[in-house]
Amino acid sequence: MGLRTKFNLALLLVFTIGLAVTGYISYTLLQKNAQDEVLRNAGVMMEAASSMRVYTQTHVSPKLDYQPDTFLAESVPAFAATEMMNQLRKKYENYYYKEAVLNPTNPRDRAVEWESDVVNEFRNGADKKEIMGVRMATSGQSLYLARPLKIVDPGCLTCHSTPDKAPAAMVTQYGGNNGFGWKLNETIGAQVVTVPMSLPIENANRAFVTFMGSLTGVFVVLFLILNIMLSFLIVKPITRMSEAANEISTGNMEIAEFEDKGGDEMALLAKSFNRMRRSLQKAISLIDS
Repeated sequence: MGLRTKFNLALLLVFTIGLAVTGYISYTLLQKNAQDEVLRNAGVMMEAASSMRVYTQTHVSPKLDYQPDTFLAESVPAFAATEMMNQLRKKYENYYYKEAVLNPTNPRDRAVEWESDVVNEFRNGADKKEIMGVRMATSGQSLYLARPLKIVDPGCLTCHSTPDKAPAAMVTQYGGNNGFGWKLNETIGAQVVTVPMSLPIENANRAFVTFMGSLTGVFVVLFLILNIMLSFLIVKPITRMSEAANEISTGNMEIAEFEDKGGDEMALLAKSFNRMRRSLQKAISLIDS
């Protein structure tokens, strides 16, 4: 096995190990950054919905409460926030917001199976303020962010304690079987935001492929440059010395001396070779005389 082959095998081994370690680290970081980006988007959606709830409760509801014989769903913070986020879905159809409730007044707010699990997790862990996870949706992987819905305002029980205390118009619109029996400080549901992960992950994978392709391209260029340098600086001089030594071993002393200018190892080797050649030539001359 030649020197060049050994050098190239060692270089390939080092590159393969380096590429594997770099690939693992970069892929992990890119995937984490993609998930962080999705989480930020989910957080913005959650804050937007919560802001709409607060605005409705403080500015809209008081102005609509003067109509005691009517029930306007628009005055309910949960309804207003859901409607606003539904408008967002007209442009971003895979982005979801829902106020998932175990026993809702409006049937569209009823929690499905996985949402019920999230709500029950909040109910069983009073100290939990937020739950985040990843699930498979029809559009692919989606990240969900959930926060508990807790009855902290006694005024909410006016509509949700018993049907006879609720506005008659609300009972007429939604019926008297759902959305009642709530208790103060009870966790009745969760705000749930679902954001697709497909695009950020696709961008992360594209960036990973581009990065690894660029890294491989740089290695190929360096591999070629190092081989050219190895050939001119080491392999060819050593090959010439080997051929010269072979000629000298057969008695051919007409081989020209090697250039030994410089202070690197090849120059020192050339000086030593020339000195050995001259010594050998003198020894042979003495023997012949």
